[in-house]
Amino acid sequence: MTSIPRIGIDAMGGDFGPLPVAEGAALALREWPGRFALTLVGDQTEIRAALKRARVSESQVRIVHAAEKVDMGAKAAAAARKAGTSLGVLTQLHKERELDAIFSAGNTGAVVASALLGLGRLEGVSRPALAAFIPNSENGTVVLDVGANAEVKAPWLVQFAHMGAVYARFLLERQDVRVGLLSIGEEESKGNALVQETIPLIKAARGLNFIGPVEGRDLFKGTCDVMVADGFTGNVLLKTAESAATFLGRSVKAEIKRDPLAMVGALFMKGALDRLRARIDWQEYGAAPLLGVNGVCFIGHGSSGPRAFRSAIRTLTTFVEQKVNEHIREEIQSDHDSAA
Repeated sequence: MTSIPRIGIDAMGGDFGPLPVAEGAALALREWPGRFALTLVGDQTEIRAALKRARVSESQVRIVHAAEKVDMGAKAAAAARKAGTSLGVLTQLHKERELDAIFSAGNTGAVVASALLGLGRLEGVSRPALAAFIPNSENGTVVLDVGANAEVKAPWLVQFAHMGAVYARFLLERQDVRVGLLSIGEEESKGNALVQETIPLIKAARGLNFIGPVEGRDLFKGTCDVMVADGFTGNVLLKTAESAATFLGRSVKAEIKRDPLAMVGALFMKGALDRLRARIDWQEYGAAPLLGVNGVCFIGHGSSGPRAFRSAIRTLTTFVEQKVNEHIREEIQSDHDSAA
């Protein structure tokens, strides 16, 4: 690895083409100059035009041409195997160690399939998991899986717990992170067959601070630092949380505009309102890691704007600097040794 993290982005993956990618790059380059090296993969003509509009010098960014892109509606496996796409070229660059971390705001299924086919899994990992950070009344909670595996087995959830705990330690800067298993009640007797099968396994796992089953409402209470679920349930929870945050932000703004006195008061509260918006806005966090693959792969929203790409660059850079994947590998191996 070079002295600074080499970050690669699928410039064609989002809903709005290379422009928000270039604008996000401009923000990151101004805010953290010299901290990372950036590569954009995609149609070079479109990327150059976007960089020019964003006032980013081509000397600051490496461009790798890819003639095609993966459509949002494409089937995951077929898209991952298609040669010459920006996602495929990006993944290959990471596999060949020309990049230390990659990010795409494209088709989630295709990104997951491309990472699995191109990078493979970390030794001992049965399935990778997509982890999302949700802000709450405490420090925030890492939720996984939020979409990589719609159906799972109990031992996989235990691995998700280990990987999520490592990521949370890095993200929240605390060692004894609390792990909860998403269920329909706090009592161990509740929950479906998957929850019932998982509880004894996760309780027996070495090195996990398992606090027991938790409910959806615990997400915003900050009851746990890591919340483990299957990908179907986790994705529903994530989308609901993001929708609630958007609704809250728009509602506050609408109510302020309806009342002249509130508008005056808002002027005095601008700093506090800006901090609240930043805290609940998913674009401040930018990206979710696909934990468990033999590489560093992050996935973002198709609707990502410049701030989301800027935040993603920061998050990927820090992930590489902190060597999170190496710690995950050690944690999984330690659990295997303990079970043996």
